[in-house]
Amino acid sequence: MPTPRPRTRRDWLADGAAVAFSLVFGAAILLSALYGSSAEPVPAYQVVVDIVCGVGCCLALWWRRRWPLGVALVGVVLGTVTTSGTVGGLVALFSLAVHRRTRPVVTVAVLFVLSALVFAFYRPHTDPLAALLVAAALVLAATAWGMYVRARRQLLLSLRERAERAEADQRVHEDGARMAERSRIAREMHDVLAHRISLVALHAGGLEVRPDLPAEKVRETAELLRSTARQALEELRAVIGVLREDPASDQIALAPQPTLSDIPRLVQDMRQAGAKIELEMRVDEMAGAPTALGRDAYRIVQEALTNISKHAHGTAGRVSVDGAPDNGLRIEVRNRLPLHVHSDPTLPGSGAGLLGLQERVTLAGGTLVHGPDGSGDFVVDAELRW
Repeated sequence: MPTPRPRTRRDWLADGAAVAFSLVFGAAILLSALYGSSAEPVPAYQVVVDIVCGVGCCLALWWRRRWPLGVALVGVVLGTVTTSGTVGGLVALFSLAVHRRTRPVVTVAVLFVLSALVFAFYRPHTDPLAALLVAAALVLAATAWGMYVRARRQLLLSLRERAERAEADQRVHEDGARMAERSRIAREMHDVLAHRISLVALHAGGLEVRPDLPAEKVRETAELLRSTARQALEELRAVIGVLREDPASDQIALAPQPTLSDIPRLVQDMRQAGAKIELEMRVDEMAGAPTALGRDAYRIVQEALTNISKHAHGTAGRVSVDGAPDNGLRIEVRNRLPLHVHSDPTLPGSGAGLLGLQERVTLAGGTLVHGPDGSGDFVVDAELRW
């Protein structure tokens, strides 16, 4: 049985109106039965019983929300001896149809019709068939109306719940999309900036350890610092520009994405910063490589070289890119493990770079292995589909 909700002001008004409505029309029905043109004399005791039971049946409607089945059964029982309680009994049946399921409603409706038949034998000069037909019509109308109201309320409640659930799902979807976009932007900023900043640190470190460099060399290094810092700022501005674009706009200016042919330039930048990096590229149909493949390969090499400059500064490295269409692309970046760990690394590491690479390669359907091997080298080995 559902727990009754607290009665609101509207409920108070509706219940009061139901009681008043039943009393007024119940009295009209009783007067019509007593003083109608074709009315037969009714014994005085039956009139008193009719009035008392009718008032009781109408007043019971005040509790029709809390106990709809009990109030409806009261209307059935009192309906066997009263005409003034007919309207109250029908209202009680209507409330039962609104608040309860079909089985108790049908049961009470049948009992209501039978009570009219009992009343026909109780009250003299009452045609049983006519009473039965009238009661059946009234019961059918009250029951059908109540069931319609219940079905409509359930439909509205279902639609409201579906709308709330859809809004909740939409919020979850938006939150998930927002978190995914934040992760993508964080990964992109890491990929774009970490390498440039590491180059700046390498150039600055060279000036720090070699204060006796010739003026020409210092000028050249300073130019590299300025150029690298400017590129880092431009790339940062491009990423921030994407964040400031209107999400509803279809014209978002994205920075050009790197390709396989940009890997030699990437290695050359590291060499200019003083790193000892060898490059070996054996790629067939490099110009026709898919954009996503070239971007992923570039980011893998970029992150591996950045890690070398952070954690293995001064050691030699080797980059190998080998592949062809239908055979896949393999990228291997290898460097000697440093003999000792610097107590103050040039650049701090968050540990998110290799995790981001793992996610990127997994989404591309490839495999990534990284870590020390048996020869004393640290290896980043990735295989991508092509």
